[in-house]
Amino acid sequence: MKEIVRDSRFRLILLANIASSIGSGITMIAIPWLLVTSDSGNVLYGYITLGVTLINFFITPYVGKLIDLVSRKRLLIFSEIFCLLVILLFALYGFTGHTYSIWHYTVIYIIGNVYYTIFYPTMFALNQEIFNKDQYKSLNGTMEVQGQLSSMIAGALASYLLVHWELQSILLLNVISYAAATYFYLRLPYMKNKRVKDVSNRQDDWSSLQYLKENPKLFVFLFFSTMPFLGVLISNYLFPVYLSDVMNTTGDIYALENMIYAIGAISAGMTIPIIAKKISNEFTVIAGVALYCIAISIIVFVPLPVFLTLSFFLALGNSGTRVARNSFMMDEIPNEIMGRVDGMLRTAGLLFRIIVIALFTKMISASLIIICFIILSGVMVIAALAVLFSVPGTKTILKI
Repeated sequence: MKEIVRDSRFRLILLANIASSIGSGITMIAIPWLLVTSDSGNVLYGYITLGVTLINFFITPYVGKLIDLVSRKRLLIFSEIFCLLVILLFALYGFTGHTYSIWHYTVIYIIGNVYYTIFYPTMFALNQEIFNKDQYKSLNGTMEVQGQLSSMIAGALASYLLVHWELQSILLLNVISYAAATYFYLRLPYMKNKRVKDVSNRQDDWSSLQYLKENPKLFVFLFFSTMPFLGVLISNYLFPVYLSDVMNTTGDIYALENMIYAIGAISAGMTIPIIAKKISNEFTVIAGVALYCIAISIIVFVPLPVFLTLSFFLALGNSGTRVARNSFMMDEIPNEIMGRVDGMLRTAGLLFRIIVIALFTKMISASLIIICFIILSGVMVIAALAVLFSVPGTKTILKI
């Protein structure tokens, strides 16, 4: 990690990510809590989450194509400036004395999710493009530490700000963070790799599908290894409802859960690169999926202190899987089609998420949230078995 931190490009990326992650992280903790604690908020939040997932489902393939065809730096800057302007409008709305309503929360939540849909795959492909192959493990571990440390700070700040600040002040802080991130990205020295640019322009829109079709075990391995992350996204909907309605906790406990989760993810980012070097990325992925599966299967059958403790292991399993999986993908998948391959995998994951959230929204309205967790546990068991039996045996090579 020391070597990569010395790289000025990485430091600029790190500073930009820290700024935007903290600002957007606070907002994306505050908004779900405000929605869930409003009248009929549980069911409403489910439908909003479903709607956002549908939006992401339709735009993700196009985002993947853009990542391969245009400057990844420009795409990041565009997303920062767009979100900055929209969130600034909502902040000014509050500072002029107006009261926020459900539709305001909904639009802010949509903007935050669309930002993540653009940011994460773009940053992933950019990192693969500009850094060396022998840096991938350290790179992904350090990025995970940065991302989760930012989440931990956001969780700590949100636990305070949800009680002491009005929403417009939180949004203004988010605007400042986007502005800081834009500044750091503008300073990043970057020119799209000529080979990546030329080959991307020659690839048709079906190149990623053809690539995965020729490597079916790779597709199964990569798809089911995303299940812990999809589980986290689904539990981001379930946990506020569970803590509010079943555990009868307050907003600061929800923020604390986010902070404990971040500590577990930071631990994964620091240790997984070392573990992966010893046992390989593939078997690190298997261990991470198994750990997440065990933790999510028992988390709703324990008292609050144990629940919070298990959040640490959920993070360790999910983040450990992601760090090893990202390194594996960077090693295996050519950068010129990374955006589209990653986009196709994300789209498949979003389709799964749409089905599960649609089911869970109906079940939560019938006070069956424990059953939701049992179903999620069953999905994770299937994912763990699928990953175990689909480990790619040989390196995959794309012929261009």
